[in-house]
Amino acid sequence: MDIMSKSSDRTSRIWTVPNAISFLRLCLVPVFVYLVIRRADVWAIVVLAFSGVTDWLDGLAARRLNQYSKLGRLLDPAADRLFILSTVFLLGWREIIPWWLVALLAAREAVCGLALAVLKLKGINPPAVVFVGKVATFALMYAFPLLLLAEVSYKLIGQLAWVVGWAFAIWGLVLYWVAAGAYLIESYRALRQLGASSRAR
Repeated sequence: MDIMSKSSDRTSRIWTVPNAISFLRLCLVPVFVYLVIRRADVWAIVVLAFSGVTDWLDGLAARRLNQYSKLGRLLDPAADRLFILSTVFLLGWREIIPWWLVALLAAREAVCGLALAVLKLKGINPPAVVFVGKVATFALMYAFPLLLLAEVSYKLIGQLAWVVGWAFAIWGLVLYWVAAGAYLIESYRALRQLGASSRAR
């Protein structure tokens, strides 16, 4: 009983290092939006790159410090999604990326958001984040600063940033939808299991 109580206390903690890092990333979203709108691209690249590094750091801190929490499972993907969506729409608005890429990434978020809403309505916890989803987020978080760098750089650096940035973007887009497929499959299984349990009663 004591062991279960301690485990529950750990997962319900709020003030942890990973949560602080995720909260910092959330606070940086409006800063990044402001910088891109003002066309302060160099600082926007710094903020976006820093966000990508901290996305890796919060997971590392959670593993090394054994500081997993329910809040962390919400904050981390929320920060990822807000950064990706705000970046995608802003880069589309600046005509740095095409609108078809914006539409595909936004559609993915809409599909997963709808699945999450259905699960919450049924009282089911959302599936855990899969590894391929983290890889997709990593790819996208590094694609966007590179594409922004290509916009403000010239000659070899700009060309190299453009090529590598688009490689990350396409790779991230494909894996993002693969992760969405895995999420939908797990959601469907959870709903079927709930339905089977209800019929058994």
